[in-house]
Amino acid sequence: METYYLTVFEKNGEKILDENFQAQTENEAKEIAEQKLAEKEFSAKTHRCTTSSGKLIVFGR
Repeated sequence: METYYLTVFEKNGEKILDENFQAQTENEAKEIAEQKLAEKEFSAKTHRCTTSSGKLIVFGR
């Protein structure tokens, strides 16, 4: 399992979500990230999900 980091920002740059989670694959991590964004109603906000090594796997604004 790898650790992934999900971060959501306001337009002014303030972090409103900064959490990590575990997933087996990048595809699974993308699904988990998108699910978390939808649950918290942050899908329309600027967001990113990265691997523990810093690779960007999800980005949205």
